Amino acid sequence: MTSQNAALKHPEPFDETFRANPYAVYAHLREAGPVHQVALPDGSLAWIVTREADVRTGLIDPRLSVSKVHARTGYKGFSLPPALDANLLNIEAGDHLRLRRLVSSGFTARRVASLRPQIQAAADGLADRLARRIASQGHADLVAEYANPLPLVVIGELLGVPEADRQPFSAWVGAMIAPKTPQDVAAAIGRIHNFLIDLVADRRARPGDDLLSDLIAARDVDDRLTEDELVSLAFLILMAGSENAQHLISGGLLTLLDHPDQLAAIRDDWSLLPEAVEELLRYALPNQMAIRRFPTEQMEIGGIRIPAGDTVLLCLASANRDPERYPDPDRFDIRREDKAHLALGHGLHYCLGAPLARVEIALAFSTLLTRLPDLRLAVPAERLRWNTSFRSHALRELPITASP
Repeated sequence: MTSQNAALKHPEPFDETFRANPYAVYAHLREAGPVHQVALPDGSLAWIVTREADVRTGLIDPRLSVSKVHARTGYKGFSLPPALDANLLNIEAGDHLRLRRLVSSGFTARRVASLRPQIQAAADGLADRLARRIASQGHADLVAEYANPLPLVVIGELLGVPEADRQPFSAWVGAMIAPKTPQDVAAAIGRIHNFLIDLVADRRARPGDDLLSDLIAARDVDDRLTEDELVSLAFLILMAGSENAQHLISGGLLTLLDHPDQLAAIRDDWSLLPEAVEELLRYALPNQMAIRRFPTEQMEIGGIRIPAGDTVLLCLASANRDPERYPDPDRFDIRREDKAHLALGHGLHYCLGAPLARVEIALAFSTLLTRLPDLRLAVPAERLRWNTSFRSHALRELPITASP
């Protein structure tokens, strides 16, 4: 079979079958070949890379650029204003490292440790509210009552976002990522843009002990940031720091409830919790793809020739379930020896907030499982609804119950 025939064998994988079970589709694609040219929901074409070895290599290959200046004419995707687009996900090499050094102060071990009491207090308060809701009505939605608000508290404290503004921002990001209509995307981007412009102006007028105030000082005093870079960094930190953690808390809890033996092991030995978080990142990753990339020259991936400027999607969710890399990859096992997943990236674009995310998710689970020791689903698992796209696989809600 020629590389072109292999690429065209699965032109439209993101159909109803995919939405029902994306991992089955990824398995089919991996078995059929390492790389496929596919049609995205907006009609554009992209190359999807499915096997762990190729994804891992692609994440550090300098020929695969995240900068849209290398995209072929006609590239679609989010059309962001410059004040949201000049972030770490779209910038390479020198500028990327310059911005990364400036932001890294917000994610040092000292900063993360200083946030632990706030994370714990927020988790305690939300868990108590969840318990009261269950006591009053017999069930509650973990997504709305716990998984969504907790990361917003954490990232809001980090950036100095007023409490009243955190939930609206989260809703706008959700509308941008999973819109009901095409018009929703533009509307959400406009609201996010205006919100961040106002937030930066407020923090500039009233600086505090938060990362955004530090970044503003770097912009205004040392002139190491442009205004667009400043707003774009705030956008990226707020979006990435809230959305992925929200989905992993809800999807991770469902995974634990689906594997009662693993959950019991954690309850018996809380030292297993960090290992469980790593396995959840591999097994239940909500973010399906790494940020799209564009070859700066014609190149081969998995023996398939890819022209310069085409869109390449490195599929993290598929790589993390590759049987060539992980024995019995569809088995959830917190004692798995090799958990070196790609959920948080690899190389230059490795997730800057990884230490904070790990602490936040571990505290979210330990608090929830301690406060509600017999937590369980309030509906059959087959009735749960998902928002699934080629970008994300996340629960819409997670009805739970527990004994009073």
